[in-house]
Amino acid sequence: MSKTQIAYYKSPIGTLEITGGSKGIYSIIFVDETSENPSQVIATEIQNCIQQLDEYFKGTRKEFELKLAPKGTKFQGKVWKELLKVPYGKTKSYSQQSIALGDVKAIRAVATANGKNPISIIIPCHRIIGSDGSLTGYAGGIWRKKWLLEHEGVLKKQTSLF
Repeated sequence: MSKTQIAYYKSPIGTLEITGGSKGIYSIIFVDETSENPSQVIATEIQNCIQQLDEYFKGTRKEFELKLAPKGTKFQGKVWKELLKVPYGKTKSYSQQSIALGDVKAIRAVATANGKNPISIIIPCHRIIGSDGSLTGYAGGIWRKKWLLEHEGVLKKQTSLF
């Protein structure tokens, strides 16, 4: 059994706590406070994750190539796999995601599963929006969802004159 390791990455939109081990990346979540890393030696997969996140935030990476091992139910796993099909710079609505999963009536269940996505940014739940184009539901906060979509060129960055 592999030991779970934790590392922290300071992104432009807050600190990310990355957990992983020999099976891959288990979670990437936004945190307000960090604790000390339990190990001085960081797993290769976590090192790769940090490097790829850095490239993403610098604008040089649009696809991630990481071994992912999120923990969830079978249904959540299906939803998260579907999220991985939404490419950089594109969005889908919750209803489009439900249809892709084979059940147009499962919108609420799909939205709930998106909200439980343990691997922020890499599994791009920020690319799922309301049918009317509204930015709804993001565990990291709507302002982060907006920032990520602006970063990917989906939304135009809005500047205020006042």
